[in-house]
Amino acid sequence: MDIDLAELSAAELLARAEANVAVRRQGEVDQLLLALAWCDRNSADPQNVPGAVPVSRGGDRLVRIGGDGTPEVAELCVAELAIAFEAGHVGTHHLVAAALDLRHRLPLLWQRVLDLAVPAWLARKVASMSRDLDRTAVGLVDAAVAAAVGQSPTRILRLAEAKVIEADLAAHRARVAKDAAATGCWLSRPRPGDLVDPTSATGEAATRRISAKLPAGAAVELDAVIDDLADALAAHQDLADEEQPATRGQLRAEALALLADPHAAAAFLDGLHDPAPEQRPPGPRRKAVVHVHVSALALTGLLPGVARVEQLGPFLLDQLGRLLGRRDITLQPVLDLAAVTSVDAYEHPALVRERAIQRMGGDVFPHSTGGTARLDMDHPEPYVPPPRGGPPGQTGDRNAAPLTRTHHRIKTHGHLPDGGGGYQVRQVALTAYRWVTPHGLGRVVTPHGTTPVEILRAPDGTVIGEVYTRPRYGLELALEHR
Repeated sequence: MDIDLAELSAAELLARAEANVAVRRQGEVDQLLLALAWCDRNSADPQNVPGAVPVSRGGDRLVRIGGDGTPEVAELCVAELAIAFEAGHVGTHHLVAAALDLRHRLPLLWQRVLDLAVPAWLARKVASMSRDLDRTAVGLVDAAVAAAVGQSPTRILRLAEAKVIEADLAAHRARVAKDAAATGCWLSRPRPGDLVDPTSATGEAATRRISAKLPAGAAVELDAVIDDLADALAAHQDLADEEQPATRGQLRAEALALLADPHAAAAFLDGLHDPAPEQRPPGPRRKAVVHVHVSALALTGLLPGVARVEQLGPFLLDQLGRLLGRRDITLQPVLDLAAVTSVDAYEHPALVRERAIQRMGGDVFPHSTGGTARLDMDHPEPYVPPPRGGPPGQTGDRNAAPLTRTHHRIKTHGHLPDGGGGYQVRQVALTAYRWVTPHGLGRVVTPHGTTPVEILRAPDGTVIGEVYTRPRYGLELALEHR
């Protein structure tokens, strides 16, 4: 801000707030226009470049990112744009698809976006909802939504949803049939930060949610069983003085938890009619594997007692005891993340792979949002087989970069449209990777995130160093052992 907001009157503050809407929307429009210009710049077929890597070997190719009627774009070009936006590759891919849809399939809505009458996020949502329609049918959605500008976002989305269904009834019937077959049951997995974020709708410090998609009849029957068991629990509450009775929701939750042990549920129900029911032998338990990260200092009480359970999030030590109390525990050896080894083979040993993933917390591609699942292990310094002069010990902790399969392919085959330079990555420390994109954007990735850097080059173009343009906490720690 160019002025002290504290000096403005209430009316002036509101006027600035109104003006800010246009500024914010213009920034979002500019981002869409940049994405479209980048697509136009990368619309030539990469396979026509002399010496292009064949598609069968992972080479770049033209793909249609948007819906029917949008132009094709070089598949691997989106990654570098994502880096420039300091965003994830998948999120930028969705933004590019929406921008192409708006310009080529939803021209009436696109014009309203350019006029700043519709926020870009809302137009992008409509584009995503209607992407499966052909270029003719999508016109029905475009006309209806453009005419509804000025209504609330909720109403516009409901209108768009109705028009998408109307434009292709057969496709919606197929969606209904597919959804009817998509049954399942899932345990909630909180995202990092949710447990202590008061604004999070999914924060669960002591509980987890079970969600399920069931056939309607089975869902109704299960609901009735839970209700019956909750009624029995309510009738047999043993309340101490001044203790509040459990709410209906708490009773239903207790009933569902009781159903997790069918023998205990049956014993409870039998006990309602028989004061001394026959004890049933417990059935076999299915083993569960959980990975728990906890400091030895926490176990001894010298640090706060918080452990991290993979896929479930942070747990207090007493919560951890309850989690593990119903399991047969097998201890696995602790990984020493400071250990460094190297081997002469091409494949990274399992311990090297695990250490690299644990050090970095997942994918090391710039601005990646990927986790620890399904990662390739790349050699930042390319592996050269010994028969061709490669030195010994090329594979190890100091030459190991966890990458998703998509990012691995982008790093390997993402080149300039003329076939020129590609991605360069150097592991400058055990927990730091310096990237240079085909067009010269510099980034350093550490466990603390991605930091933009200015790349220093020698007269011949060789990268000789970097200047950190936006320092971040922990970056120096990651680089101190380079």
